[in-house]
Amino acid sequence: MKIALIHFRVGETDGVSLEMDKWKRVLQELGHEVMYISGRSVLSDVRVISEIAYNDPLDLKLAAECYDILIDYNCESLESKIYTQANIVKEKFIEIINEEKLDYLVPNNIFALGKSLPIAIGLFMAVKETNVKVVNHHHDFYWERVKYSYPTCEFIKNISNNLFPPKHINMKHVVINSHARHDLLTKKGIESIVVPNVFDFDAPFWEIDEYNVDFKVEFGLDENDIVFLQATRVTNRKGIELAIDTIAELNKYKAKLVGKSIYDGRVVTKDTNFTLLIVGLHEGNNNYEERLMKYAILKNVKMIMEPSKIGHSRKETIKGKIYSLWDAYAHVDIITYPSIYEGWGNQFLEGLFAKIPMLVYEYSVFEEDIKQNNFYYASLGNSYSIRKEDGLVYVSKEEIKKAAKQLLTYLFDLEKRNICVEQNFLKGKEFYSLNTLKELLKPLFEN
Repeated sequence: MKIALIHFRVGETDGVSLEMDKWKRVLQELGHEVMYISGRSVLSDVRVISEIAYNDPLDLKLAAECYDILIDYNCESLESKIYTQANIVKEKFIEIINEEKLDYLVPNNIFALGKSLPIAIGLFMAVKETNVKVVNHHHDFYWERVKYSYPTCEFIKNISNNLFPPKHINMKHVVINSHARHDLLTKKGIESIVVPNVFDFDAPFWEIDEYNVDFKVEFGLDENDIVFLQATRVTNRKGIELAIDTIAELNKYKAKLVGKSIYDGRVVTKDTNFTLLIVGLHEGNNNYEERLMKYAILKNVKMIMEPSKIGHSRKETIKGKIYSLWDAYAHVDIITYPSIYEGWGNQFLEGLFAKIPMLVYEYSVFEEDIKQNNFYYASLGNSYSIRKEDGLVYVSKEEIKKAAKQLLTYLFDLEKRNICVEQNFLKGKEFYSLNTLKELLKPLFEN
């Protein structure tokens, strides 16, 4: 069968794009022909509909009118404009569905998040007119985000109730955690199956090679720096300030660590820095990136934020070399994963595969769906608060101190580090491999 995976963007380093790559590979291994439909892409096997791009100006404008404040529209004119745009989107989807002779569509978050009413309405109309089958892949729901919970007009609530997600005879529904499955059933009366995020645990290991050997130099890292990698997007819910707090606590130990060797033989000197390297796309709200930079300075933590040199894959450009996300993992010592909310958690799986110890905040989905497998990590606990003065999150000093001490063990005790990361890898392969995904997807795409 011919299947199209749909999202606002593909071929980038956000979690949905990365997960779509895995679905595509597994579906191809099952014998299907697979392509993408997206609003923008650097990949070749993509049909582009510019109106569904993540950053399409009109779509962003309409979303702001829907969820922030009415400025250029009233409710009546806003509804009219949304449906006008939806019809444009519908016709473009129908054209692709017919030209490509598609059997299945796999919308990712189109019918879940509420980000774009025109795109969801347009796609749903196209589905009804063509009778194409649909497997919805829901990563986040609108009721999980404050931003989409208080629309400016009543008609938006009605659309949300009926379309996010819709009930339709040709539609199946996939969610990424058990909490979402429960929510979808109780709130919408819709049955779904859980397909967790997965990873290719049989892939070649990420190592230093001829291409990435200059990675540290290009990112302004000293060879003797102890590097903490934050590989997620830079958004408020990633809780990156908790990583800064933990590194600030580690800095208190530095004088006592001078002269000691870490796990790979490097010796700590007075010039060694505990450095936080942030390579994800910047998509925070309310100047989150700027607040992080100020906070790192306040806490005397060396922090490098450089997303422009990391891409979906390696490539040479006029401006210089672009590294893959996997190149970053080959050069770091600890992974920071302090998210206060995740639909699942790609970076955790990446850390398991990379065999690198992790700093983890135990967000609700982690507690419910992942923690039971008894992975090794430095925990930041499961309870946070928000400071009024800067809007950043924090956990208790006791949790920060405990996590910092655990990280020191991972850095200086080679035997303990190796045992923990090897066990993590084996458990990851057992529960979250591509074989797991293949078995779950097989029955979803049947004639």
